[in-house]
Amino acid sequence: MGLRIAVIVGSTREGRVGDGIAAWFAGVAGTRGDIEVDLLDLAAFDFPAALPQRATGEMRRFVDAVGASDGFVVVTPEYNRSFPASLKQAIDYGYDEWHAKPVGFVCYGCGSRGHHAAAALRVVFAELHTVTMRDEVAVDLMEAGPGPGHEPAATLLLDELVWWGDALKRARATRAYVA
Repeated sequence: MGLRIAVIVGSTREGRVGDGIAAWFAGVAGTRGDIEVDLLDLAAFDFPAALPQRATGEMRRFVDAVGASDGFVVVTPEYNRSFPASLKQAIDYGYDEWHAKPVGFVCYGCGSRGHHAAAALRVVFAELHTVTMRDEVAVDLMEAGPGPGHEPAATLLLDELVWWGDALKRARATRAYVA
């Protein structure tokens, strides 16, 4: 059995395209024998509007899925040179569950192809003690959606994610990560 990789759909807006981009990426990833893909669509979770005193069942369900994963691919749009608040809210529900795991990005936007969102997320994930992948898949919404032209970038990202995922999984099994 391969690594368990969660593909997280970061946008919850009505009319979003992130779910389609995530489905495309999960399809590419699903052809590999070295990973098992779990799709975590934030729109499928009933998160509270404000942070409650105690975690809700939906918050726990998301954090449990993060904890069970060996690595992540975050599919994010770029909104005003950053990423959506819905994604930040979900990321902040966990802490230890993210530690010592690899994170890759599939980003999209107009013109910049979402690079600013990925750059902003790298700072957030560094604080969560993850290892972010250097390469990313970037889609310009002014062009055709993701397709065969994006597959080499997806393959490279997945190759990096698997390498780091294997290394970090072995390290976590050897001794507890200290943050």
